[in-house]
Amino acid sequence: MRAVLIAATLAVGLNSALIPIAAAQNAAATYPSRPVRWIVPFAPGASNDITARLLAQKMSDSMGQQFVVDNRPGSGGSLGAKIVVDAAPDGYTVLHANPGPSINNVLLRTKPPYQMSDLAPVMFIGYSPLIIVAAPGFAPNNARELLAYAKANPGKLTWASSGNGSSLHIAQALFAAATGAEFVHVPYKGTAPAFLDVLSRRVDVVYTTVVSGDAHIKAGRLKILAVAAPKRQSVIPNVPTLLEEGIRNAEATVWFGMQVPAKTPRSIIAKLNAELNKAMIQPDVKAKLDQLGLVSAGGSVEEFSKFMQGEADRLRMLIKTKRVEMMD
Repeated sequence: MRAVLIAATLAVGLNSALIPIAAAQNAAATYPSRPVRWIVPFAPGASNDITARLLAQKMSDSMGQQFVVDNRPGSGGSLGAKIVVDAAPDGYTVLHANPGPSINNVLLRTKPPYQMSDLAPVMFIGYSPLIIVAAPGFAPNNARELLAYAKANPGKLTWASSGNGSSLHIAQALFAAATGAEFVHVPYKGTAPAFLDVLSRRVDVVYTTVVSGDAHIKAGRLKILAVAAPKRQSVIPNVPTLLEEGIRNAEATVWFGMQVPAKTPRSIIAKLNAELNKAMIQPDVKAKLDQLGLVSAGGSVEEFSKFMQGEADRLRMLIKTKRVEMMD
């Protein structure tokens, strides 16, 4: 009798342990059964928004439910990211990840609204290489000349960014750390006002993306000094990289990905990853990303996790060496 009771108890325990596994498998099998909210933590119209809408349409077509883009700008992307952190971990609220809300605004705040561990990686969508631009009247014409100017005039070079803790701010901090250059950081509330002061020569240079600076560059109002990508870009093939100009360890990009609440079942994350990878290789998607100057990535959940950890480690180094300061 005692043996029977023990066996029954073990069976109940085993079945209880299997219930969450079965529930997760069932959730993935039926996912998605209703529309999915794709939070873009920035305003409509820029690279983040365009990329999300392009992929959301492909995901809607392939998965049979609408992936609805919901723009929630504010606090450098933290407002939108917090919505995802607080959402149910069921795959029905996803984040269009970006360096600002996913890493910078967490590590650079003494009291961040959430932690990096509150979000789980799904996939690395791609990146937009950053370029250094200046008005045509600015004397240096390439990164080598820019560095020589900065070192000959310590503290005189002015370098705009789209705000403290932004990707553009982190990029210039990496440049300073890699070269020992001294310059004045001039933060703005966005890229547009930074452009205005660079165009009028009130500020010397600014980092930007190819797509954001395209109109000014084509009109001759801005010139490109260098690209901070690991290799030359097809949309600007004649522009050398920082590495070609003798500047190492200063590569900087604005990247995009997808994240979900941390406790989202792995089976749902795997399904989102697989569908995103399928969308990324479609010819019209690749053509549009090329047009935007975006380098597509794709790959596994683990690859995106490793990439983000590397980005976080680089920022921690900048904080430790006081190349950037805490924002709170």
